[in-house]
Amino acid sequence: MLPHSNRLHLDKDIKTLFAKGKGVFDVYAGLKFRKNNLDVSRFAVVVGTKVSKSAVVRNRIRRQVREVIRTRLAEIKPGFDVMMLIRKESVGKTYLELERHVVDGLRKAKIL
Repeated sequence: MLPHSNRLHLDKDIKTLFAKGKGVFDVYAGLKFRKNNLDVSRFAVVVGTKVSKSAVVRNRIRRQVREVIRTRLAEIKPGFDVMMLIRKESVGKTYLELERHVVDGLRKAKIL
């Protein structure tokens, strides 16, 4: 689980990020990011019902993506708000495939 200080959960922060953030997109996931002028980077993972109607599937993907982020926190640059937008193509993929695409997205955004 991500530490509390690394979670992006306030509605106004998420709306600002979605409106003014820059984007990097991949086959499995999209990434919106923006500087936040804090000492830590904060993350949100969005897996909508269009990805899967099953909450079990959506929650599993969400947990896997959060774990990828948690294990890489030491390498991630501080001072960013990041929202991971998971796409339908990620359903049924292994943890290693998701990890590769999430890390690639963070590298494209120059956050990792």
